[in-house]
Amino acid sequence: MKIRYENVEAMKLCGLAARTTNAAEAGPGGLIPELWGAFYEKGVTAALSSSADPSVVYGLYAEYESDASGEYTVLLGHRLLENAESAELKEMGLKVIELPAARYAVFTTERGPITQVVPEAWGRIWAYFAEGNGTRTFTGDFERYDERVTDPADAVVEIYIAISGEDSANG
Repeated sequence: MKIRYENVEAMKLCGLAARTTNAAEAGPGGLIPELWGAFYEKGVTAALSSSADPSVVYGLYAEYESDASGEYTVLLGHRLLENAESAELKEMGLKVIELPAARYAVFTTERGPITQVVPEAWGRIWAYFAEGNGTRTFTGDFERYDERVTDPADAVVEIYIAISGEDSANG
């Protein structure tokens, strides 16, 4: 799995959200698959057409209770345009989360079915950090679904993990 380092400016993301834990997602009662279904059934991209960039879908993990073992909010949505009105979107039942500017370790999945390559990549990411390769900040992490996921059976996804700046001084 390829890794690069990138600084990302602050941004607002808007979409459908739920609170969950990694332990809950590892079992049959995980909320994330249902959230993806609701994202498409409710037409979130169309609902945000005048307020957001529809070309990229984000799977955001934010509002961490503590670390990878605690609760967090998962949001499936789009990056809001500068002039978007957050209050109007909240009235539509969508959540807006402001992601702070941060330094990221960016992991690129293998090419393959999304339902296979994304969970495999997360397994490698958790192992990478468990082995002492850097420090996660838990300020907000995200999966970036762009034109490389046009065919969900043959896709590539980038996963951005917020890290402390000194961890990537050489990257």
